[in-house]
Amino acid sequence: MTVQLESTVSLPGTAAAVPHLSGERWDAANRHLLRKALAEFSHERILTPEHVAAAPAGAAPEAGLYRVRSADGVHEYRFTARILELEHWSIDAASLRHLQDGTEAPLDVLEFITVFHGPLGINLQMLPVYLEEVSSTLASYAYKQWAGQPSAAELAAGITGGLDAAADFQAIERSMTEGHPCFVANNGRLGFGISDYLSFAPETGAPVQLEWIAVHRSHAVFTSSEGLDYTAHLEAELGTLPGEFARDLELQGLDPNHYYFMPVHPWQWENKLTVTFAAEIARRRIVHLGTGADTYQAQQSIRTFFNTSVPARTYVKTAMSVLNMGFMRGLSPQYMKATPAINDWLRTLIEAEGALQERGFTMIGEIAAIGYHNRTYEAASATGSPYRKMLSALWRESPLPLLRDGQQLATMASLLHVDASGKPMVSALIERSGMPAAEWLRRYFEAYLVPLVHCLFSYELAFMPHGENVILVLEDGVPVRAVMKDIAEEIVVMGDRLNLPEEVARIQTAIPDGEKVLAIFTDIFDCIFRFLSALLEEDGMLGQDTFWETAAAAIRDYQDQHPELAGQFARHDLFAADFELSCLNRLQLRNNQQMLDLTDPSGGLQMAGRLANPLARFGGRQGSR
Repeated sequence: MTVQLESTVSLPGTAAAVPHLSGERWDAANRHLLRKALAEFSHERILTPEHVAAAPAGAAPEAGLYRVRSADGVHEYRFTARILELEHWSIDAASLRHLQDGTEAPLDVLEFITVFHGPLGINLQMLPVYLEEVSSTLASYAYKQWAGQPSAAELAAGITGGLDAAADFQAIERSMTEGHPCFVANNGRLGFGISDYLSFAPETGAPVQLEWIAVHRSHAVFTSSEGLDYTAHLEAELGTLPGEFARDLELQGLDPNHYYFMPVHPWQWENKLTVTFAAEIARRRIVHLGTGADTYQAQQSIRTFFNTSVPARTYVKTAMSVLNMGFMRGLSPQYMKATPAINDWLRTLIEAEGALQERGFTMIGEIAAIGYHNRTYEAASATGSPYRKMLSALWRESPLPLLRDGQQLATMASLLHVDASGKPMVSALIERSGMPAAEWLRRYFEAYLVPLVHCLFSYELAFMPHGENVILVLEDGVPVRAVMKDIAEEIVVMGDRLNLPEEVARIQTAIPDGEKVLAIFTDIFDCIFRFLSALLEEDGMLGQDTFWETAAAAIRDYQDQHPELAGQFARHDLFAADFELSCLNRLQLRNNQQMLDLTDPSGGLQMAGRLANPLARFGGRQGSR
């Protein structure tokens, strides 16, 4: 018999700081993550579940009983599942069983990864690091269970009843429990201890005040959007604080005109800059100024902060030398230099494009950026090294000024959020709207899908449009416009159809013609709509056939409105019979410290055959094809 010990008494040392790590919550976290691991590794064709029998009575229609066995036959995992469109494995979490030598055994994801590391393609040097990321992901899930979150209905309605758009927006942001829907190890955050986690993880919602430093202009570069200068920007963000910083430098015998003022993440200052950049501090090229006055909340991307003191002020994005989901989360000073210019260029394009303006499609710009060049590490490291990305920051516009009366904001990741009772937030939003689910979905496709399709067809321009990178503007729970963010590091012009100014040329990359359409098939269909359609199907809100027929109708109607692009519709055929399966977990399992070379986003992709396209049967008018 297993006895569960809850933290009901104060324990010495660090034990008192981890009440979320109870046996019951750990078991729940393992069941949740094992379901995801089996589903995603099977989807990516890394594992091949064996169909054993028809599902037991009471299971979902068309479900079957499956198993995955280790090579030596010692470990066997059994589960009931349906295979939905896009080879999505809809696994009943309650059905999961682990048999070891034929005997019932606990569900343990760390053991599962270790046993199957060969088929998963994880080398032994990387295995313990990946296990650490999985352990961190499990621990964060346990914390989210322990802390509790508002229900999906409460989030859909707004916890303030719509009286405070910023507070409602940030309540949704900190309530997200899943992380990236595809990646199994998606909350790694290697470098965080428990106090760091409680202080800086987005799901804790803890208030954060940023540290400020002065960086010598001989080693730093500040750039901003056209018409915005350094002094005006800092005064808008900090009020009188720049004057106080300047007096502080003067008292130390330093000339403020020789420095830029720069925000840094408290973790980065404590753990990296004071040690790794010690020479820069000793030589007075970096001077610590103190803690800023405004309070911020960490966003899902960890290193980006929303200003909760003055919500109309900008986000601040900082460098963090923390390993999370395939990358060290630094910021390159070389990339920062061109960031405002890239944002200005894209804003001009969007504002001049009628098809985008009709649908309210917009962006929040990265209006200023600063990067510090540590010449020692730049001379001693390869291009792209994390040592070149330790000290940079950017400022991104707040979405609050975009709102009209009665509108609210929600990260698009919230559409895939499921609350503690099993209620999907997308279902709660549909219920709040009072619309039929298919009509709600069509509004969402018009706001989000159609603009991205238009950017592909018109410009061969692709975003990285995952849930954390998109903010939805909602009216009565209905999406009315999509707001793109994280622009400069994420957009790509995939060919030579556009002549780009020299200062933004880095976003232009030669992508093979057949891969360009994956900007829709992979990034939207497989990485977002696969999960969204499954949630609606599983919740009984909308069948998957209706989901994809609605998407097809939105695209067909758009194409009818733009006959001048017929050649591009044929070139990038969204109604093709199938498309290449591009696998994200395979990237992380191959190299969990740098999944891709960002200067060559196509070169490192991991493909695993082809997926049947659920739009194909709806390609003709009225689905007649």
